[in-house]
Parts: sequence; structure tokens; C-alpha cells
Amino acid sequence: MTESGSVAGPPVSRRRVLTASGAAAAAWAAGPPAPASAATPAEAAPAAAPTTAAPVAASAEAAPARLAAFPLSAVRLLESPFLANMRRTLSYLRFVDPDRLLHTFRLNAGLPSTAEPCGGWEAPDVLLRGHSTGHLLSALAFAHANTGEQTYADKARRIVAALAECQAAAPGAGYRAGYLSAFPERIFDELEAGGKPWAPYYTLHKIMAGLLDQYRLSGNDQALSVVRRMAAWVDSRTSPLDEATMQRLLGVEFGGMNEVLAGLYLVTGDPVHLRTARRFDHESLYGPLAEGRDELDGRHANTELAKIVGAAEEYRATGDPRYLRIARNFWHIVVRDHSYVIGGNSNQEFFGPPGQIVSRLSEDTCENCNSYNMLKIGRRLFRHDPGTAAYMDHYEWTLYNQMLGEQDPDSDHGFVTYYTGLWAGSRRQPKGGLGSAPGSYSGDYDNFSCDHGTGMETHTKFADTIYFRDEKAGALYVNLFIPSEVAWAERGLRLRQHTGYPDTDTVRLTVTEGGGRLALKVRIPGWLADAGSRARVLVGGHPVAVKPVPGRYLTLDRHWRTGDTVELTFPRELVWRPAPDNPHIKAVSYGPLVLAGAYGDSGPRTIPGIEPTSVRPVAGRGGLEFTAVAEGAKVPLLPFHRVHHQSYNVYFAVPPSGRRRREIARFPLAEGDGTTSADALRRFPDARLVGGASWREGPTGPDGAAVALDGKDGHVALPPGLLTGLTELTVSVRVFLESVANSARVFDLGFHKNTYLFLTPRTGAGKARAAWKIAGMEAEDYVDASTALEPGRWIHLALTIGDGTGVLYVDGAEAGRDDAVVSGPLLLGATSRNYLGRSQNPAHPYLHGAVADFRVLGRALSAAELYRADG
Repeated sequence: MTESGSVAGPPVSRRRVLTASGAAAAAWAAGPPAPASAATPAEAAPAAAPTTAAPVAASAEAAPARLAAFPLSAVRLLESPFLANMRRTLSYLRFVDPDRLLHTFRLNAGLPSTAEPCGGWEAPDVLLRGHSTGHLLSALAFAHANTGEQTYADKARRIVAALAECQAAAPGAGYRAGYLSAFPERIFDELEAGGKPWAPYYTLHKIMAGLLDQYRLSGNDQALSVVRRMAAWVDSRTSPLDEATMQRLLGVEFGGMNEVLAGLYLVTGDPVHLRTARRFDHESLYGPLAEGRDELDGRHANTELAKIVGAAEEYRATGDPRYLRIARNFWHIVVRDHSYVIGGNSNQEFFGPPGQIVSRLSEDTCENCNSYNMLKIGRRLFRHDPGTAAYMDHYEWTLYNQMLGEQDPDSDHGFVTYYTGLWAGSRRQPKGGLGSAPGSYSGDYDNFSCDHGTGMETHTKFADTIYFRDEKAGALYVNLFIPSEVAWAERGLRLRQHTGYPDTDTVRLTVTEGGGRLALKVRIPGWLADAGSRARVLVGGHPVAVKPVPGRYLTLDRHWRTGDTVELTFPRELVWRPAPDNPHIKAVSYGPLVLAGAYGDSGPRTIPGIEPTSVRPVAGRGGLEFTAVAEGAKVPLLPFHRVHHQSYNVYFAVPPSGRRRREIARFPLAEGDGTTSADALRRFPDARLVGGASWREGPTGPDGAAVALDGKDGHVALPPGLLTGLTELTVSVRVFLESVANSARVFDLGFHKNTYLFLTPRTGAGKARAAWKIAGMEAEDYVDASTALEPGRWIHLALTIGDGTGVLYVDGAEAGRDDAVVSGPLLLGATSRNYLGRSQNPAHPYLHGAVADFRVLGRALSAAELYRADG
């Protein structure tokens, strides 16, 4: 969710915006917990059916899913990290005071309240106030459905009754009938008038979704009445708006309004709800996706993700294949081209260009709300397309490597982080309140970020995707390997899953009750393809005739009897996974788990180099803990989801093997005509003259040529990948300056304004500078000359980087040196935007002058070698 009160300046994340307002408010590459009085989890009885009205069946669907989910009451979690996380969240659900959350609802409706206000995103002066109440209602519904404990239903009923009272009082407070919110209705007037208030429909979506979950999962009829009145209010506000105005409104984050309204239609059959839902179809996103185009760069990730969850729900409601195509295309694009190794996506909440991963690392990667929504999308798509096991492969990978680890295992109330940072030295740590360091956990009443809300839901519904069923084909799908038991009541069948997976490589399924003909479909994880497909499957202790195929479901179709067993063994091995934008930066996984270097209180300053052959298992730790040598020191490698309260690192630099090539590329820039210039070594595509770039006499006189740059928009676009795989380098070029402007670039090789290698003739301090960094570094490495470059003559420039030293040469003489650089060229990777005369930062001026003889070498040359190379 992004704050959009201003259109000026760069995109701003919600967390950074709320740092200030919260403080003011305070002055690829998914059973019941023991009740507080229970002795041990093992003694807990199987979940009883909810004591309220039974969950409500949906009306006829235009596109029913091929697979059905089991009711949460039919799946019981057994001892595992998932159950442990769920218990902590349930403790918070029992603890949290509804009156504090209802305080701003009551005041907004003109009703009295003496409750202490909440802080963070629920503070009385924050426009998102009210959204957490919706998340809480959903979490209470999941908790009640899964455990059968009336405590959660009773608490939710009190909240729903209070919301109904506020809704009934709305007309007396000057609002339209049906309005229900913790902030005034005039915010929607501002939105419709062209303003950009912080996400009013987003907040309404959360409230409506919570009410709908209460009806569907706990049979709360009052919740349905309240949400139907809210839907009528939404219809009354949006129906008078023309299409252009409505599409403009959709430029402000609106959550999943189309999802909840389509879901309400599926429950009630009222076509008005579906018609209203479709008004929230955002064509600037849907149009490109329907055609399979990736236009996600620069879009706020979670804003778009919620719209796609809505598209999947609208497909169920309408049967329109365009919705399904949009959701499928989006899922594949995000998983393939925008996801980090742990399965999450986005940096500082925004999508970047396809394939940019290492070049977009920070402490603010992988907002947890994004993965919450990606799992919802994948789950829905798989139910329509069970032949695509990749949906569940990604679900499992993200569940283990991101979502399981977002929660603080030392927190009694299941506090979660907002982001899962992947920059070297990131950490997940105890909270400091809203706006504290990235990776800080939430709190009881002083945070209430969107991830606090989705965290309440995530950790109360782990049971919802472990098993699916195909009632028509008589098939039971085992999607996830989580200790649990499922009861298929209609078939009188109960199946129990015992496993230490992923800590161990064995999964055991036992028919504990019933039997009969059944096709048991078990996912063979896609990650096994990296282990040579050595999966083993035994039924009743005997091998099966069908070979398990990684990334597919294995079908065991037979007559089952009580006591029958299936034992699966999934061999694990270490796999180094290269990043798409830098194949020499890799993460390591073991089975389905990404491993992280555990660095204690002092993490690395930048991506550390590692020796892959140095990885060793730690004896007596079950094969899940390793050590490795990184930057000359031994470092523990642990499953990422277990690394808490300390600095960690996930991506490592792995130097290339083999002999280093001395000269990488040479562009003489001396053709004298045309709009391209060739690499004399014939290794790279041609460079291109762009804008006001033209030809002129070169540094060797009338017999030579150079590229003239007009200082307005003229520049040379070099081909991508010039720096790939270089542990040291030399970049040299000849330049003639007609004039000198601060921050103009002689060359700039990188991805964007936060990942680059550049040389400028003059900084604001009046010195020539070469500098380089990748996103995530606190500061750039740089080498300054003592003075700026002179205009009016040809100058030879060279920058060398290697063995922790950077040197800048001007006309063959050393002009500046840094013997303590933090990063090296290997971290820059396959730079995609390489320029002569232009900066990665559009705010900087173009170079006014000329360039010739640009070279990249794979070694840090000495002054003497530079003289010979350029002489």
C-alpha cells in the first residue's frame, strides 16, 4: 500500500511515510492449538465442528474450480513450526482489546468511546485507521473454523455488533446510509474530486472482507447484513461516476474491492454486487496483462497484487476467460521475472524492470503483504488448473522461506516484520515501534501496519491449502508437507501426515480411518529436479511402478484400507541459484529451504564472497546446518526462516573459475558516419549514437573520428553486460570537454541511479570523481582527483578496481586512490544501461564535449600497463 497524498518527487513507501505521522500520533524460484488451559498439544482433542451456524455454501459459480478446498474444520495441524506460529497468533487474537480498535469507528459515528486509542496505522490521525479491524475479523474467522473454539466466534460477534451499531448511527453523523468506516465520508468526496487520500477503498475492502469471512466461516448473519449495506453504499457512490472518472479513482490504492464484491455476489447471487465489483477493474493494469505484456516496472506491487486476486474471483463469478488470462499472466510474470530467491517480490514496495534482483537489494525487499497475496493468487489458479504444479511449488517455497519466518519466534503474540530484507546485513529484530529500522517486528498496539494485519491471517490459515479434493474424480490432493490430519467426511476417510519435512527428507501418509477407491495425488516438489530426480515412493512398504517426476503430481489410484501407508523420500542437496542480473551472485538452498549466513551482531558491509566448495554440514544438527568460508572467515549457514535477532546474508558473490580475459570490449568510436559504432573485438553488439550525438574530428587529428555530444540529450548507448563476471577491471576512455557541468557523466554503467559505476568531470566539491555502488550499500565507493577535469583538450581517463583498491588516472598519472573500497566490480553484474555522456539519474546534466576509444579490461592495470595499452 502506498501513500499517495502527493504527486511530486519519487515514489514513497507506506512505512517511510508513516514514520513521521506515526510519531506524531504517539505524542519461488503453504488442528487446534492447545488452549491456554491445556497441558500439552499432544493431549488436545480433535477439532470439533463450530458451534455456531455452519459455513455458508456459495451460490452457483459461472466458472467453478476443478478442485475444492477442505473446510478448515476438516484439517488439524499437528506439531510443527506452523502450529507453533499459529499458537502465538491465536494468543494475540485472544489478547487484543476490540474496544481500542473500535474507538475511532465509534467516534466517527458520533458514538461515545472511552477506550485508549491505538497507535501506528490505527492512530486517530492516520487515514488507514479501521483496516486492522477487518484483518482481525478474518483471522478470528479462520481461528474459529480451524479450532472449533467458540472464544474466537464470540469475540468476532461482539465486534460485528459494534460495527453494526456504528453503521446504524452513520446517517445521524451526516453520512449516507450503509457507510461504515473509522474516518469521515468526506474523504471519498476528496477522492472523487481528484485528490489522492491514503487508500480509503483499501480500508473498506479489509472491513468488508472480514465481515464476509465471518459469514462464510462462522455463519454470522449480522456480518452479512452489515457487509451488504456497505456494498450498497459503494454502489451508490460509484454508479453515478462515468468510466473515465472511475478509472482515475483506481489510481489510488483500493485493495481488493473487486474481490470482496465478487465474493459477495457468489454468496448472495445479487447481480448488483457483481456489477459494482467490475467497476473496480483497472484497465491500465488489466489491458497489458490480458495480452501477456509485462508493464509492471514502477508500479506499487501490493496495489496491483490485490487487483489480481480480484480478477481470479471475478473469473469464478463471471466465467470470463479474460480474467483468468490476466491472473495467470501476472502470476507467471511475477514469479519468473520479479521474484527474489525466497519467493517474495518488490524492492521498497515497487516492481522494477524484469530480471533486476541483485541490482535491487535492500533492507526493504519482499514486503510480506505481497507474498500473502501471491499465495492467494497461486492457490486460486491451481484450483482451476491442477495440472500446473508450479503454483504449489511456488506456494511451498514462499511459505517456508518467507512467510514462516516473518514471525518472531520469541514473541508470545506472534509479532511480524513488514519487509523481509535481503541486503547483506539485514536483520529481523525486536520492534522499536512504527518507523523503526526495517525488519523490526510489530507490537500489540503501536504498529498495525498492513503486514501486521495480513500476518494475523497468514498464521491462522496454514491448514487451508495442505489438501484439496476433486469430488467428481474422487481424488485427494496432497499439496504441502506439513504435519496434519484431514477428514473427508463425505467419504468417511481420514488421512494423517507425519513428517519432519523439510528438516528431514521423509513424508509418511497413513489412512487412519475408512477407505475405498481413491486417487491419491501427491505433489513431487519441483526442487527435486536439482537433486537428479531421486525421489522414492513406497506404498505399504513396496516401491510403486510409476516413476515420480519433479514438478508433477504422482497419482496413486487404488482401493485404500485403514492402516495403508505411503512413504515418500525426497533427497536433498545443496543447490547454488544464480541471480538473473548477475550470475556470479548466488543464493544456496538445501531441499526447499534457502540458507542464510548468520552473522550475529556485525553483518557484512556488502555482499560477501564465498567459497562454494567450503560448505560443510555441522555434525549432529540433522543435516540442516552448515558452515562455509566467506571472506576468509567461517560463517554458519542456517535455514533462512530460522535466522532471527541477528544480521544475515542470503546472496553471496561466487567468483568465476577459469582464466581471466585481459580485454573485454573496445569501442574506438571512430567510424565517422552512421548511428552505430562496433566493438573492435566483436564480442558485443554495436553501440548506438542517441539524441544529439554526432561525429567530429577525433583525438588523433583529421585521420580519426570521435563522437560529439551536445550537452542536451546526446549520448552513446553501449550494449549490456560489459561488466559481467569481472573480479577486477580497468575502464578507459578519451574525453574532450567543451564545458564542465557538475555531475555530468563521462561514462555511467549500471541498472539505475542506485546501482552504477560512473566517472564525472566535476562534483559539487570541484573534483573529478569515479564512484560505484549497488543498491543496498549505505554509501558509494569513490575515488576523487584533486581537481576537476579541464575543458578544451583531449584527456585520457582510466579507472582501475581490484584487490580492495580503486585508482583514478588522468593522462596516465595517478590522480586519486582509495585502498579501502567496500565493493568490487563482480557485484555490478550484467549492467543493462551503459552510457557515455549520460547519467543513470535523469536529474543530472548530459556531457558537453566528445568521447573516443572506450575500453573495458578484465584486470586492474598498473600505470605502466596503461601506458603500453593506450600508447
